[in-house]
Amino acid sequence: MLAVEKKWSKKSSDQILVVGVREEDDGLPEELEKGNKSMFAALNRQWTDGAIATKKTKVTNMAVLDEGETLQQLIFVGLGTRDSLTLAGLKEAFGAAVKAVHEQKATKIGVLLDTFCDESVSFGEEVATQALSDAVLTASYRFDTYKTKKEEQRRYAYTIYVQNGESEAVRAGIHRGRAFGQGVNLARTLVNLPANDLPPVALAEEAEALAHRHEKISAEILDINELRSLGMHALLAVNRGSDHPAQMIILRYQGEETWENPLALVGKGITFDSGGYSIKPGHGMKTMKSDMGGAAAVLGAFEAIGQMQPQKNVIAIIPATENLINGSAMKPGDVLQTFDGQTIEVNNTDAEGRLILADGVAYARHLGADTIADISTLTGACVVALGDVVTGALSNNDALYETFEKSAEEAGESVWRFPTHPRYEEMVRSSDVADLNNSPGREAGTITAGLFIGAFIHETPWIHLDVAGTAYVERETPMGPKGGTGVMVRTLATFARQSNF
Repeated sequence: MLAVEKKWSKKSSDQILVVGVREEDDGLPEELEKGNKSMFAALNRQWTDGAIATKKTKVTNMAVLDEGETLQQLIFVGLGTRDSLTLAGLKEAFGAAVKAVHEQKATKIGVLLDTFCDESVSFGEEVATQALSDAVLTASYRFDTYKTKKEEQRRYAYTIYVQNGESEAVRAGIHRGRAFGQGVNLARTLVNLPANDLPPVALAEEAEALAHRHEKISAEILDINELRSLGMHALLAVNRGSDHPAQMIILRYQGEETWENPLALVGKGITFDSGGYSIKPGHGMKTMKSDMGGAAAVLGAFEAIGQMQPQKNVIAIIPATENLINGSAMKPGDVLQTFDGQTIEVNNTDAEGRLILADGVAYARHLGADTIADISTLTGACVVALGDVVTGALSNNDALYETFEKSAEEAGESVWRFPTHPRYEEMVRSSDVADLNNSPGREAGTITAGLFIGAFIHETPWIHLDVAGTAYVERETPMGPKGGTGVMVRTLATFARQSNF
């Protein structure tokens, strides 16, 4: 729960108070003097002695020792320098604060918002409130579905103290942050679910449940017979090794009066990837339940879109299947037909994501999309290039990419655009027996994988996102635990709010 008040004082009922501090600050925020004056004097001595950390995301806990005080704990959160504070850094600071709060038993929390944003930084109350509202949900996320002994769930009540009190901007920030947080956590849970509980049909059921939650979203699921009828042979080829039937998941959000010119978000939905006959090594297979991270991001974005209700028509397309091995499975050397009509030589069955996305983006064009963004855990090469920090991107349209990049900046997520070159396109078309080669070699692997998908885009403005490194992390961060991250949910939802591209 989040409430808004104009002023904090010693009469406030908070048990914990969260305060932002910067390296350039001359002293502690004046708001604290409105509480216990002897406490404020003691805190200032601690500040002078350097006992309160100001480096980014560093947390200093200080107990309030006076008996009879409602306030029990102060949590100071370091913000670094004013010049270095970004939206991503602000979200991490709030995330660190939320984690520190959850280590305490108290549940009434106050946040001095004005200590986290002022005229000296590039964002104001709305953005700061959005970051806090987001962090309250995402930094407290835990995936304990399969734990027999679960952590105690407490209900936390946060009060935001902001100089101007409750305003339209603050309300908008809370609403958008909540939408982002719920969308991110949905995507995380889908990624974290094991493959035995999330085969393609179950993923489709999750999409249908999402549509039922939102009045403006409708769902359509194409089963394997409809896929055969439509000629989705690339998706069906990947599915041949699995006992679970492939699905094509379609969600429509109608934000305009008439249904036309939708933005299409196409997500790779490989619910488990063994690599097929080009089998992965054992250590590389354990986390392959996460190979539907692109699909999860699209569904998380639709959760946020359903709450924010932008004035834009948006369609989600998720080709979903497993990539496994049996006597009917796709083999190296196979040649596949596609929904688009182009043919593909399969040199590597572990390069399967681009195959199902070929049918996915072609179907987006068939449904009238005038802009397409695809997102997938596509290449190990992207992990090598950018690690688990930055999402890789390609685009065929500079103006569109500029708009998308601004959306990512507004969402506090990092993207980096790879270059393209005619030579890379020649590599994608290097097959001697078909139109396209699904795996022309290790060189420029992220680029050629993206351009392979681009071959089915034709002239439609398009952005490709490779989240192989960023959709699932093996380390805890200030914004959440190990596992699924929900990366790009915020950016895709923000992008959908841009109605002028």
